[in-house]
Amino acid sequence: MVTMVLLPDKQFTQELIQVQEKLIFLNTAEDYNRTTPFALASKVHFIQSRRRKTVRLYPRYGSSLSNMIYVCSPGSCTRLAWSIASLTLLVCLLLVRGRMGEHGDELSPLSTIHEQGSSLSFRDHALLSSLRLDGSLTFSNTSSAASDFGRIRYSLPGAILYPKSVRDVELAVRAVQSSKGSGLTLAAKGSGHSVHGQAQALRGVVIEMSTLKGIKVAPNGEPGFRHPFVDAAGGELWIDILKATLREGLAPRSWTDYLYLSIGGTLSNAGVGGQSFLFGPEISNVLQLDVVTGTSQLVKCSPTKKSDLFHGVLGGLGQFGIITSARIILEPAHEKVRWIRAMYTDFATFTRDQEMLVTQAPESAFDYIEGFVVLKNKDSSHGWNSVPFDAKKIDPSIIPEEGGSVLYCIELVKKFSPNHMDTLNKTVERMVAPLSFIPTLIFTIDVPYEKFLNRLHEVEISLDSQGLWNVPHPWLNLFVPRSSIGLFDALIFKQMIKDDFSGPILIYPLNRNWWDSRSSAVIPDESIFYLVGFLRISLPSSGALLGNLIADNDKIMQVCHSAKLGCKKYLPEYEDTESWKLHFGKKWGSFTRRKQKYDPDFILAPGQNIFSKSTESRSL
Repeated sequence: MVTMVLLPDKQFTQELIQVQEKLIFLNTAEDYNRTTPFALASKVHFIQSRRRKTVRLYPRYGSSLSNMIYVCSPGSCTRLAWSIASLTLLVCLLLVRGRMGEHGDELSPLSTIHEQGSSLSFRDHALLSSLRLDGSLTFSNTSSAASDFGRIRYSLPGAILYPKSVRDVELAVRAVQSSKGSGLTLAAKGSGHSVHGQAQALRGVVIEMSTLKGIKVAPNGEPGFRHPFVDAAGGELWIDILKATLREGLAPRSWTDYLYLSIGGTLSNAGVGGQSFLFGPEISNVLQLDVVTGTSQLVKCSPTKKSDLFHGVLGGLGQFGIITSARIILEPAHEKVRWIRAMYTDFATFTRDQEMLVTQAPESAFDYIEGFVVLKNKDSSHGWNSVPFDAKKIDPSIIPEEGGSVLYCIELVKKFSPNHMDTLNKTVERMVAPLSFIPTLIFTIDVPYEKFLNRLHEVEISLDSQGLWNVPHPWLNLFVPRSSIGLFDALIFKQMIKDDFSGPILIYPLNRNWWDSRSSAVIPDESIFYLVGFLRISLPSSGALLGNLIADNDKIMQVCHSAKLGCKKYLPEYEDTESWKLHFGKKWGSFTRRKQKYDPDFILAPGQNIFSKSTESRSL
């Protein structure tokens, strides 16, 4: 069998492909953001030099050489010429296959292509084929689970399971666990909104959790617990939870900004948003979980029952089990919200106001607090004209000259019912009175509660219509300690953010006291810390190259490390064990203990790159 490996990776490692029993080395590339898989195969040229021959692939978008370079070993040069036709055909077949999803959807440019071939061994294929499932399992058209929202990594699985029952998940885990010595792994995939391939399983099994359905609202709770809650399957999306609970006049208390995410996916990370300062992240609002562990056991756990597994799974990056169901606490839903944005030039004033707001008593606090950085220009996407709700153009003359290269915007929401409109204005006026924003730069709008929570879906639709949604998303999310946020502004916002920055920059404070220290989630060890999100996109035909954006993220991390800012990655991704140890810090011991207890064969969530299903990894 001939296997082609395309692995441009920031580690600049080399992989081999075999052609006519000779070796061709792949030199990793600096960047090829503009090259789609199909375009890679569009032009192939062989260039002979004095000591070696190279195969260079030209991108579709221009005539300049791509950085994708295949370097032939000396022993293969004499046989290369007659294999041109077969190699070109191989490139085309493999890359076009990688381009098409299960339903024919085109994948956008991918920065790290792990491996195009992903065949299972005969034994593993037979093992999985023998499962008596309620759902279905496929060994073909697996490219739909090979990429994710980040479109940075591409790892083709050997099989995809579409479960119809929790029993299907148990059977799959048991089968993979029993495949001793094969290296077979398994990953649960929700909406595929990860950025660095965290829900992928190269040559393994991906469970498409979206086919595992079930939402049951309990508006009156149950005997012994009279608070309303909802039981939802792990593959259900938060937007569907919202719609189901609103029919009962209820809603979850804590949300992420984007609702087309799966329950299991967000709870495996944390689930952070503008309500987190008041109710904690989504993992702090879970009453109970059903989890299939790496030992194929279905376990019902809660803060008082099997609590070690419960807290481990929450924020556990999928390492200890697959969430098949979650019980989430609900509160009465409001009909409308008043949505406010106000602008600042001074960062210290901006953060002082944010911290004052998130430390108020719940009864006198806003219901949502976030903030973002605005470029100091008139751009309607990321400049000051992106702040008004009605596309109003801000007169540059009212932008104060003081400050640096960026501005700051605070975002607030107060929920209300229409029959309380007579007191709403006075209430909001009293709440914003202590704030020191630019008086002429405050904007308000009243919108339905559901429309506000689902506000980013309209952005998605707009970007998708322009071909700007299914593009690479080299996002970087950080938790920054309060004690470091001023220096972070000076070193990052004011020095590293340029006018061509493409994407929102979020910044808002969170309260540590709403985070349970027993969970696996990692946060700074301070009472208040900030979520800072660099949500950049890599445009397909203009803007900075993907490799440059990833390099910029690395530079930000280097600056944070050099300045000892104490930042922690949210939605983390690292390439080596030492970096993961540094990330988890004092939690590394409990994290590895839980791994050995609940997934002793290291089969779960290989895309996180924390543990490897190898003999060496078992001696943690």
